[in-house]
Formats: sequence, C-alpha cells, structure tokens
Amino acid sequence: MAKHYHPYHLVEPSPFPYMASFGALGLTTGAVMYFHSYSYGGTLLLTSALLIIIVAYSWWRDIVREATYQGHHTIVVQKGLRLGMLLFIVSEIMFFFGFFWGFFHSSLGPDISLGAVWPPLGITPIDAFGVPLLNTAILLTSGATVTWSHHAIIAGDRYNTIIALILTVVLAVIFTGLQGMEYYESSFSIADSVYGSVFFMLTGFHGFHVFVGTVFLAVCLVRIVRSHYTKNHHNGFEAAIWYWHFVDFVWLGLFVIVYWWGS
Repeated sequence: MAKHYHPYHLVEPSPFPYMASFGALGLTTGAVMYFHSYSYGGTLLLTSALLIIIVAYSWWRDIVREATYQGHHTIVVQKGLRLGMLLFIVSEIMFFFGFFWGFFHSSLGPDISLGAVWPPLGITPIDAFGVPLLNTAILLTSGATVTWSHHAIIAGDRYNTIIALILTVVLAVIFTGLQGMEYYESSFSIADSVYGSVFFMLTGFHGFHVFVGTVFLAVCLVRIVRSHYTKNHHNGFEAAIWYWHFVDFVWLGLFVIVYWWGS
C-alpha cells in the first residue's frame, strides 16, 4: 500500500453509488406502477428492492473491511463519521417533526368534516395503556440494555457486551411483533380520515426505523462476536446506539402525544 501523509481516507472509485441510484429509481417507479395496477410493477419493485439489498450489503462490507482490516478509519475519519451520523439523526428528527406538525394541525382545530371533534367521529382509538404502554416499557428497557452494552465494551468486558446486546435485539423484535399485532387488531385503517393517515404514517415510519435499528444492532452484534470492535475503536457500534436512543425518543413522543393525549 502506498504511504499516506495525511489522516484522511480518499475513497476509491466504486460502482455502488450508481447501482443504489438505479435501485432507488426502480423502487419508486415500481411502487407507483404496482399501486396503479400496471403490469410488471410488482416485478420491478421486487427486483429493485433486491438490488438495493445487494448494494447495501456489498457497500457496507467494503466499509467494514476499510475500518477493520485496512486501517483507513483514523481518528479524523471517525470524527467525520460521527458528525455525519449526527446530521443524519437531525434530518430524521425533522422528518418526524413534519408528521407531528400535521397531527397537531388536525387535532387542535378539527375540521367540521371530522365532526369538529378529535378523534374524528367513528374512530375508536387504541387504548394507550394497553399494548402501547407495554411497548413503551420494552423500548425503554432496550435503551437501558444497549447502554449497558456500551459501557461494557468501554470497560473491555466482552461477555457483558454481547449479553446486553442480545437482550436489546430480542426486545426490539418483541416490540415489532407487538406493533404488528396492534395493527392487525386495530378498528381503523390508514384510509379512515386524517386520524388514520397520520397515526399509521407516524407509527409505521417509527416501526420501520425500529426495524432498521434492529438490523444495525444485529450487525454490530456479529461484528463484536468476530472481535471487530475494541474498547478504543467501536465507532459503528456507537452510531447504532445513537440511532437506537433516537428511536426511543421518538416513541416517547408518539406515546404521549398520539396514543395518550391525542386519543
């Protein structure tokens, strides 16, 4: 390898940005075609989704190699990655802020077409102190276990790091299962007025973020088992922890505002 006289990582040319772009274009086009019952829409949707999954696996595999085996992730590079993750989380906060804004806009001054009441007439909201309260306890517990895992890896305690992270992933899977059960038993759908639309958009996108965070933590678990991380070099794990705490924070807002106050 050539010697570098700077702490930065100059990324080599890669086909993955182009492949990811074509996959995203095909995914959105296929989704529109599928929703409008055009022929081959479903095929394009599934093919593009498979392409994105392959690109994601291959691209992140290369990043893991660069960080773990090639030593390209210097202290300066790690700082840049942390800043990038922080800005990404800020953008996600603004994403959810838009949906919460829509919820408050509709609930604080309900239109006459909704019966001038909130929840709208005909909507039986989900009891906040049933499954949502249980899911709140589960998600907050997972935040505690992932923090336990973080402190364990800093202390060099590999055993507790793995055990705590396994508990976190298991709790995340349980949360997702309960959320699916809640959707299945709900008395309203996304087509039932603005309440159904905002409710399922908020909770659905949060559920998607929980799924992404679960995969993120599961990958970190595999990397910890394979000794990719040390107590001084675990930037990817810290990024996953930040993301998971963000998911916890959004859920608290959902529980208090949508499930409890909004019902």
